[in-house]
Amino acid sequence: MEIRNIAIIAHVDHGKTTLVDALLKQTHTFRENQKEMRETLIMDSSDLEKEKGITILAKNTAIYYRDTKINIIDTPGHADFGGEVERTINMASGAILLVDAAEGPLPQTKFVLKKALENGLKIILVINKIDKKDARPLEVLHQVENLFLELADDATALQFTTLYAVGRDGKAFYQRPSSYAPALAGNLTPLLDTILKDVPDAAVAEEKPFQMLISTLDRDDYVGKLCIGKVTRGSLGRGDTVALVEAGRPLGQYRVQKLYTFAGLGKQETDRVTAGDIVAIAGIPELTIGQTVTDPRSPDSLPKIVVAEPTIKVTIGPNTGPFSGREGKYCTSRQIKERLQREKETNLGLRIEPDKDGVNFVVHGRGELHLAILIETMRREGFEMEISKPHVIYKSIAGQHCEPYEEATIEVERDHLGAVSEEMGKRKAILQNMIEDRHNNLRLTYQISSRNLLGIRSVLLTKTRGTAAMSSYLLGYRPVGVRMETPRNGALVATKSGTALTYGLVNAQERGTLFVGVGEAIYGGMVVGVSNRDRDIEVNVCKAKQLTNNRSAGEGVSVPLTPATKLSLEQCLDFIADDELLEVTPQTLRLRKKILSETLRRVDNRQARQRSAKQS
Repeated sequence: MEIRNIAIIAHVDHGKTTLVDALLKQTHTFRENQKEMRETLIMDSSDLEKEKGITILAKNTAIYYRDTKINIIDTPGHADFGGEVERTINMASGAILLVDAAEGPLPQTKFVLKKALENGLKIILVINKIDKKDARPLEVLHQVENLFLELADDATALQFTTLYAVGRDGKAFYQRPSSYAPALAGNLTPLLDTILKDVPDAAVAEEKPFQMLISTLDRDDYVGKLCIGKVTRGSLGRGDTVALVEAGRPLGQYRVQKLYTFAGLGKQETDRVTAGDIVAIAGIPELTIGQTVTDPRSPDSLPKIVVAEPTIKVTIGPNTGPFSGREGKYCTSRQIKERLQREKETNLGLRIEPDKDGVNFVVHGRGELHLAILIETMRREGFEMEISKPHVIYKSIAGQHCEPYEEATIEVERDHLGAVSEEMGKRKAILQNMIEDRHNNLRLTYQISSRNLLGIRSVLLTKTRGTAAMSSYLLGYRPVGVRMETPRNGALVATKSGTALTYGLVNAQERGTLFVGVGEAIYGGMVVGVSNRDRDIEVNVCKAKQLTNNRSAGEGVSVPLTPATKLSLEQCLDFIADDELLEVTPQTLRLRKKILSETLRRVDNRQARQRSAKQS
């Protein structure tokens, strides 16, 4: 049987997972009465993926078409999860590049296309969502062609097939329809036929000794760890002996307990696997992504998977606040370390190292969202932690102190151009390009340091009433530039512990915006809001109204209490300052000062001002 291995790559929200849904359904992978036939975004299986509407982890599935097995790798479209693309794209021989017919190529389109071309994949361009009112498929095609000219090193990469599609309706066309309506006849046969014609057969080198690079790890409750990858050469049977090799160094020999191939959304057990197929092997207890499974008689290792290095870091450690241990199931440094080590096995974009004091851990990631997803996952598993402010990772290159720079693309309505330009100006961003579409929407492209870009998303959403959309692309490291001014006002800091009361909250809201409401537990040093001034203000939100024989509880209270502003995890990471910590529990997110004592905090602030004055 012939085998085609193909990755689906695109910018976030350009329709990858929706297209996979249609491919699974139209190739009769499911029975007509199965619930999957009535579902959408079938591949996004985790709760976080469903809630956020994005793909976080790359996943494998397989369909059969005209006696050919087509292994499909659904990859994330967000730049923060680029490590998922880098570790799985080596299993593919071709790639479907999806581009939105209205939005055109965006930063992540450039990233994934660059990786696909570096791996020598045969590209099939699919201009998707041609049913949009503002679709401009011909203009988008020209933009993608220019992107190929910019990135391709080989002239053969410029010879790609272009299709037009509406993934939501499960239709693809060789030629762009003059007008599209849902009633227009069509299906995904043009795309499936193009995959068979353009993507090379992966079932080759079957007579050579077995060899497979581990690209993914999974776990089965009955057989333990599973290593997943594409069989580069040879064949393997259940019960055979294999060697685990890394960088040419044998690590041990093991007996294969079970073999699996992919079918639909699951795996099916088999007695033998052959070259070209994407398979899972059970029987090797200790392994990591990037190692090679081979025939013991020919222990040759394949090149290790290389992923881009992280650019952002945070410190994660056990909660040291007054409420520590009340809400979490796993609260100790040892439990947090074990969980982070497990994450490191499969999440190649992460780097983890112990902090200087040995209690906390410095976690390096590809971006704020990358780290926020890890923290939210641990939180839902019952972990209680303390998180520092995210910081960029600096490097010394050729004797120069360098920091990461990004290309940020912001799509915004013209009415909000002034607000966006003002904010990006404060952050020392340099405008590279500005394009206006037929609906008076603008696409602004900036170059900006990652340090000055931290916290931008929530600020832009606030200033544009939730209408701005931003994406970014890592340009690399450059000499350290100018740092932006303080991006936020001071904090409202609680002076007393207790329960938040209406009287105290009404008095405090005159000084800023509150993050806590009536009845919430408060401790001294906790951040309860953001100040309307550029410095911290101490407030007592637990203060009760003094009652006498002549005054009742409600007398004289005429100012209404404004509902508290609740920050999400990502917003908390954006908001937090250098002298603050984020307390994360399964139930609550609390911001606090590192130094809880008001007196000690004032002494520390005075010393910091004195050091700053000496340096200047």
